[in-house]
Amino acid sequence: MTAGSAFLGLMPMLFGIGGSELERPLAIVMVGGLVTSTLFTLLALPSFYAWIGRPR
Repeated sequence: MTAGSAFLGLMPMLFGIGGSELERPLAIVMVGGLVTSTLFTLLALPSFYAWIGRPR
């Protein structure tokens, strides 16, 4: 929910609506970080925990 609301809040800056030239590169980096961290949290961490927590 937090990442989704931040992503929606960055949409105007990402598309250059009502912002300066300096805000668009910042929005691109922030959206990329949000997407990367969300995918890592949802996909990579559970796989890692399943791999480490497996009984020997």
